[in-house]
Amino acid sequence: MRGGFECGAARAVLLAAVAGCFGVLLARPEASTLPAAQTRPIPLVPRDGAYHVQPGESIQEAVEAAAADPAVKTVRVHAGTYRPAARGQALVWLSARHDGVRLEAVGEVVLTAANPEIADRTALSFPAVVNHVVYLGNGVSRRTVLRGFRITGANDYPADALPLGPPIEPALGSVPALKEHRFFYSDGGAIKIFGRSSPTIERVEIVGNFADPCGGGVSVEQRGFKDDSPLFRGCIFRDNRAAETGSALDVLPHSAVTVEGSLFVGNLSNVGSRRATGGQGASPTNYNKEHGSGALTVFPGARALVRRSTFTGNWNGVDDRGTGSEYSDSLLWGNTAAGGIAPQGRYEIDIVDGRGVRGCIIRGGIADLRGSIDRAANRFEAPDPEFDDHFNPRAAAFAGVGYRHETTAAN
Repeated sequence: MRGGFECGAARAVLLAAVAGCFGVLLARPEASTLPAAQTRPIPLVPRDGAYHVQPGESIQEAVEAAAADPAVKTVRVHAGTYRPAARGQALVWLSARHDGVRLEAVGEVVLTAANPEIADRTALSFPAVVNHVVYLGNGVSRRTVLRGFRITGANDYPADALPLGPPIEPALGSVPALKEHRFFYSDGGAIKIFGRSSPTIERVEIVGNFADPCGGGVSVEQRGFKDDSPLFRGCIFRDNRAAETGSALDVLPHSAVTVEGSLFVGNLSNVGSRRATGGQGASPTNYNKEHGSGALTVFPGARALVRRSTFTGNWNGVDDRGTGSEYSDSLLWGNTAAGGIAPQGRYEIDIVDGRGVRGCIIRGGIADLRGSIDRAANRFEAPDPEFDDHFNPRAAAFAGVGYRHETTAAN
């Protein structure tokens, strides 16, 4: 596995392994982003119960310090844009040794896969230089929290472009079920969740990412270790794209996810693979090839629990071939966006087992593609929700259903 790199302090050093951790090589950022006066001493020193990161400093360095600290597990990242300083698998990564670390944004914090100053301008992936912005790996529980960030800029950075470097998760090779393959690198532009991994992700905006083939926003690939599921609470998935499935959120076979109070808007699946055609147009998809996939895709053997969330303005809402999925008090409305290449019409939900759909309002395009949902337990006729600028429905008929924008400060 190849390692990820991130803008760090103005030096290129190999940090000593702490608490059994391997070292992380930090590339020197541009001089304009970090004056010499900001060079930080080693080790880092927490204050006010947290490790703090300012623009131009290394998030990963602070994450490693918190992982090794038995008492201080919070990392606060202050307002600014954080981008990779070198090519790699991820900008920020957490796995078993980091379990329990809380990574929190203070103010408006953008994490991006893009760095046009070092990216190959001739590549289809320009300006991205990492596979994933954030990697949440094997051994991460819900005690590990990612909160308040805006994650963007992923653009199908290819695995074969990765440099050699230290592994970001060295123990995977000892678990046959977690053997790496293409999806480990290609899926999950903004966030990749892999193995026995069930982080808590709160008030995160995942916007403007692309992956080929799947999971432009997030890919969940637990490989059967789904006793617990990643939790997305109060998140926004907006304007993400995928060549094939799950433009916002892709749940691979034998994986699980829980989504509460979240918004999916403007996400496009089935835009086709640029890589397969060398950038000359888009190749067709084989999965759900007639109608295409949704903003949320749940594969066979997987499970989604979705509560009080809204899907609107996407290229299809939800496609779910999983087992035991539940959708409650959610709004699927007008998921008829153009942009994909599947030939047949758009739908709100395509679910094989619709018994777990309850208390939802579903209208627009083809409401229930398979006719599998109990019509008495849901509403298929409703007035316009009258969305405000934050996609809160103002119409009285939608009380208690769908996403509500939090007006209180996120941090």
